[in-house]
Amino acid sequence: MKIAIVDTYYAAFLAAHYAANPDLKALPYARQRDALLDQCFGTSDFYSRHLNELGCDAQDLIVNCVPLQKSWARESGARYSPLALRVPHRFFRLPWIGRRLAALPGLVEIAVAQVQALSPDVLYCQDLSFFPPEALARLRKHVRLVVGQIACPLPPEPFLKSYDLILTSFPHFVPRLRALGVASEYFRIGFDTRVLEKLGDANKDIGASFVGGISRHHGKAIPVLEYLARNTPIQFFGYGADSLDQDSPIRARHHGEVWGLDMYRALARSRVTLNRHINVAEKNANNMRLYEATGVGALLITDRKDNLGELFEVGKEVVAYSSPEEAAELIRYYLDHLDEARAIAHAGQARTLRDHTYKRRMEELVPILERHLESKRT
Repeated sequence: MKIAIVDTYYAAFLAAHYAANPDLKALPYARQRDALLDQCFGTSDFYSRHLNELGCDAQDLIVNCVPLQKSWARESGARYSPLALRVPHRFFRLPWIGRRLAALPGLVEIAVAQVQALSPDVLYCQDLSFFPPEALARLRKHVRLVVGQIACPLPPEPFLKSYDLILTSFPHFVPRLRALGVASEYFRIGFDTRVLEKLGDANKDIGASFVGGISRHHGKAIPVLEYLARNTPIQFFGYGADSLDQDSPIRARHHGEVWGLDMYRALARSRVTLNRHINVAEKNANNMRLYEATGVGALLITDRKDNLGELFEVGKEVVAYSSPEEAAELIRYYLDHLDEARAIAHAGQARTLRDHTYKRRMEELVPILERHLESKRT
């Protein structure tokens, strides 16, 4: 089974990575791609590497990285609309929908050419909003199964209906997508053990942390985080601090953006770390931080969700809170009882390394894809 995995990376990460490596954009496409994957940003090569181990032929495409995509087009002789690559922001993080897609024809054209060149059995899109419906319609001549994966707000219906199958780590999205006539299945995210190999031993020099973004999708979390900033020694890492009010107590404790391995390192250095889901998660535990934090051995204190007990044993592998006051109490308690914190952190890590690795997830994914490929034949 040949699989093309299409992903988009955060603009700030791409900009920071190329700024730190100014010679990178002049390197061949394959070396740029490998350098990006080596940073372990997002799902990196966590899908493709394990799919390849299972006998698939999986390749990663980072389709919104301008220098990378320009290198591929140059090496492949692909033609594209150059004006699209001269918009104000050199890097994009999608979904960008509607008229804004008109600013991206060059990037879409290059990505379409890449997929056509690969002619995969499965086109696996980690960003449902990158390809306009008409682009996916063209690609159907070269692809047997078009699959999307989502754990963020849904794009408009025409985008959704362009997919043969949409996988989601939000259980509540499955019936909503099926009601639209789109095949959908529940598929969880996970953690990759290669991160531990790259990190090595971490010094636990951060008592409590919150590692993550602060944006409009995290609106309900900001009052919680500000309460914790006033009432606990929690430290903050991530993007979006510049969007906070000038008098926000988070600002004084904020240590800036951390991406890829630096993000994992901040978690690994933390004795306890707080998790908070975005609004669209509703009543379900889902996000990557569940597995990233436990995977690197931090005690995870996460917001209580209906299905959390299906993923971890609450109280023994992770700890849950239902209010800002309870979160603060738990942070203070476990910072004062480090032996208990270590025991839960170790149990949480063991659970993730047993049940929630991307190796396990890919073993679950292959039969799903094979089944839907077979249904396309009949």
